[in-house]
Amino acid sequence: MKRKSYRINKAGSIKNLKLIEEELLNPAEDEVTVEIKAIGLNFADLFAIQGLYSATPKESFIPGLEYSGTIIKAGKGVTEFNEGDDIIGAVRFGAYTSHLNINKDYVLKLPNGFSYEEGAAFIVQPLTAYYSLIELGNIKNDYTVLVNSAAGGVGIYANRIAKKFNAYTIGSVGNKNKIEFLQKEGYDKIIVRGTNFREELKEALGNRDLNIVLESIGGNVFEDCLSLLSPGGRIIIYGGAQFMSHSPSPNYAKLIYQFLTRPKIDPLKLSDTNRSIMGFNLIYLWNRADELKKMLGEIIKMDLPKPYIAKVFPFEELINALKYFQSGNTIGKVIVKT
Repeated sequence: MKRKSYRINKAGSIKNLKLIEEELLNPAEDEVTVEIKAIGLNFADLFAIQGLYSATPKESFIPGLEYSGTIIKAGKGVTEFNEGDDIIGAVRFGAYTSHLNINKDYVLKLPNGFSYEEGAAFIVQPLTAYYSLIELGNIKNDYTVLVNSAAGGVGIYANRIAKKFNAYTIGSVGNKNKIEFLQKEGYDKIIVRGTNFREELKEALGNRDLNIVLESIGGNVFEDCLSLLSPGGRIIIYGGAQFMSHSPSPNYAKLIYQFLTRPKIDPLKLSDTNRSIMGFNLIYLWNRADELKKMLGEIIKMDLPKPYIAKVFPFEELINALKYFQSGNTIGKVIVKT
């Protein structure tokens, strides 16, 4: 069958992303063919397109990590799903398309009451928040949790999950226009990052320990967080927003400077102060399909509110959706509807 896909032959610029028509083979024995209904955008997509992501394929590829859709064909070995089933799915690149073949182990039934748009926003970011807080952060009742990039998809779900543990949550953002939204989401304190970030964080903490930091900014913000992290505390690094370009191609001179001046950590000091720094990349879990599905099941059991959708773009405007997402002014999830 024919499908429409956004394919990039050479990573390095959004301008290299082209909408083409191409052939899709029949599904293998353990695969299903999915008609994509909605696609969730992630920072990893932009990093891959610009060639800044270590997991970026070296050859021509279709970006995109998460989607929702309908199964229109099933391989002979597939018994868990039927044609017509609505599903959500994750793929190690390949979601920017109208149809795809995917192993049955990487799809789940669309949660009850979810739209396609909500389903496409319910994999990467909730999983990142869950894994960071529970698997790595070992969150306990009444912990204090700081979330940088608090109004993004990860930040929203990190707060929701942390509140299940009665956590005191502090959210940091780069734009004061996001304060009201975070207040409605239930953050206890909100900081608009500026030159006095360390002092504002110290004031927000009061006499509380800083137990967990979900970090995605880097630079001075990371250093300030580490300086106030309590003994036994953990910083979980889940992104690198400081390296994100707001133009179609990276500013390599700026990137080199940021790379050379990035914070340097002495492991002995971590040992002396009993603090931990951990990194997390969801692609790492790609070969652990059972683990991914189990965690998604646990997230669904938490009965958290549905994803917050910032804006929905038609498939033909996917590149404009990426530019909007890239601006850094968004709240929640940006979705492309096919």
